[in-house]
Amino acid sequence: MAAYQAHETAVIDPGCTIGEGTRIWHFSHIMPGCTIGRNCNIGQNVVISPEVVLGDNVKVQNNVSVYTGVTCDDDAFLGPSCVFTNVVNPRSAISRKDQYLKTYVGKGASIGANATVVCGHTIGAYALVGAGAVVTRDIPPYALVVGNPSHQVGWVSEYGHRLVFNETGIAICPESSQRYLLKDGVVTRI
Repeated sequence: MAAYQAHETAVIDPGCTIGEGTRIWHFSHIMPGCTIGRNCNIGQNVVISPEVVLGDNVKVQNNVSVYTGVTCDDDAFLGPSCVFTNVVNPRSAISRKDQYLKTYVGKGASIGANATVVCGHTIGAYALVGAGAVVTRDIPPYALVVGNPSHQVGWVSEYGHRLVFNETGIAICPESSQRYLLKDGVVTRI
């Protein structure tokens, strides 16, 4: 029995690594040289390109393109139809495969449906990128960003709830009761 499950219509090229418990759904293409961790869920019509790295428990929803240069840490969530780029100035007639820029999605970060992540940026741990946002710069951990280009409108907990900080810079997640500190523009869990 295989360590992972794949629908019969999925294309899994030789030379990729797929962790135990991972599920790959209809019409997805897993390309050579990529690494997919344990217990991931790869939705329908997803492309995972060469050299992409997905940590454990990453959820990739339907119609997502994850191109070479992208690394997603454990527990990242990639919403339906979100897309990553890997070249800043693509041209059909000019090969720029040696100019791919790295993009990093931190532990527990979520990227909303139809968002676009322009290459060369870091999305911090537990950040939340709103649906349809266009990421054109680094996103700090726990930040909530929306719009085109994306801009920060607040902070979120590890459970994805908007944080409201009191006068001493403390916020409590309403679901988990985890406590957070906002100091000098940086949020940390305490």
